[in-house]
Amino acid sequence: MAATSHGSGGARSAGTARPSGRQVRAPAAAGPAQAFTAPQVHAVADPDVTGVAGCEVLAVALAGPARGEKLPQPRHGVAEVALATGIDLATVCEQVGFTGSAGAVLRVPLGVGRAASGTGDESWLPERLLLVGTGDESATALRRAGAGLARAVRGAASVGSTLAAGLGPDAVRDVVEGLLLGAWSPPRAGVTDPPDPPPGHLRLVGCTHDDAVRRAVVASAATWTARDLTAMPSSTKDPAWVADRARDLAAGRDGVDVEVLDEADLAAAGFGGLLAVGRGSASPPRLVRVTWTPGAGRGPGRHVVLVGKGITYDTGGLSIKPREAMVPMKTDMAGAAVVLAAVLGAADLDLPHRVTALLPLAENAVGASSYRPGDVVTVRGGTTVEIANTDAEGRVVLADALAWAAADLDPDVLVDVATLTGSASLGLGRRHAALFSGDDALAAELAVAADSTGERVWRMPLVEDYRRALDSEVADLRHVPADRHVSGGAITAALFLREFTGDHRWAHLDVAGPARSDREAHEVPKGATGFGARLLLRWLETLPAG
Repeated sequence: MAATSHGSGGARSAGTARPSGRQVRAPAAAGPAQAFTAPQVHAVADPDVTGVAGCEVLAVALAGPARGEKLPQPRHGVAEVALATGIDLATVCEQVGFTGSAGAVLRVPLGVGRAASGTGDESWLPERLLLVGTGDESATALRRAGAGLARAVRGAASVGSTLAAGLGPDAVRDVVEGLLLGAWSPPRAGVTDPPDPPPGHLRLVGCTHDDAVRRAVVASAATWTARDLTAMPSSTKDPAWVADRARDLAAGRDGVDVEVLDEADLAAAGFGGLLAVGRGSASPPRLVRVTWTPGAGRGPGRHVVLVGKGITYDTGGLSIKPREAMVPMKTDMAGAAVVLAAVLGAADLDLPHRVTALLPLAENAVGASSYRPGDVVTVRGGTTVEIANTDAEGRVVLADALAWAAADLDPDVLVDVATLTGSASLGLGRRHAALFSGDDALAAELAVAADSTGERVWRMPLVEDYRRALDSEVADLRHVPADRHVSGGAITAALFLREFTGDHRWAHLDVAGPARSDREAHEVPKGATGFGARLLLRWLETLPAG
């Protein structure tokens, strides 16, 4: 029978962002990798910058130059620091060419540039002073400023900052998300004392929006969860391990329950796609269902089902990948990590909607039992699928999960997230996800959430003329086009998935590009990015109840 774990209602685990919103931690990582702990974040309504006394670092904000000017514009705290130290900060900026561009950080030695006779009291000043550029103070610029500060203060026990002083709630959220996203580093294998840990404590002087801080902390915690799971080496991360982590992360969250189907359960219930993909591996597949159910009296919320591709390692199967393409394939379960993080975030925010995450988990390996090009697989619900390329396995496991959701879980909205096709990243690059949906309103909702979080999407067409390329002579469907003259691989993949969604409102996010990054850039780290966790949470926060 399926193994089921229910939230206990007790104290939240160390891997949980508390709804009070002042703390976030990375999930506990079982196995050989050591996860970092995220900073604690406190909003301090008192705008007096001397309140940072006792902090190791003080960071004050400077915006970009006004029109026609060359020097950055001082923000809250700059005058107080200049008075206390006697340092002409404008001259310092001019000498080194610091313009206040978003995310730029300048360390100012406190013994340099002082006036001959300082008039201020320096006793409250921390050991280090940083100037942080906020650029044009747009949402993007504020996230970059937060991320730049987080990277500049690695290893500091405590940091006081005026970055959020006097800002509105949306801007505060951007700053805090940037801070926490920039503080993340991947789990370190076999390291008990990781170098350059994130700062321990961040004190936001002059910040009066506690709820914005709380929501930013929860959203960032979701991204940390997705990143940590995605970055875990596949030598540790097999389907059973991910299922166990889902149970661990759900434990202690009221209203969250977990169901795990093992290979026997999958066979009995007809999940032929997941079984076929996982058949060549020594690590059998799993299907995990995690559901957040709001408490009584929360109103007539919707039931949203999120489905995430969970290939814990992808060799390509018998259609084997080149070595270079195989190296980053521990991240091929990014979609599953994102939807798991999103449902846990929905619980932490106590959202009024019922949210279910489905994680079809398998390792696509090469073995004597591997499924083959030319095989016909029967997926959940009885649809037969002709396999033409075993390296297009993601859509096969998603077909099982989408068919289950559509037929048995009664969703109001169905969204899947997957590192699905190289075609999506060829068309859109590494910073946009491809968004597919036949529902204009749903597509617009997701696009607004994407704009709000900086996790950008671009809507792509579901070209009906391409659907015929999925016709098969030996099965109901062929999972990759039979007509080699039909390109648009991301589009035909989306059309294939649509076949399993029934008449439900549905959207597909192909995150093959932005789910992993080749380089660090502002709040985006090198490696696993957690792309989509904040997007989905912001969408769920704004989703109308009825």
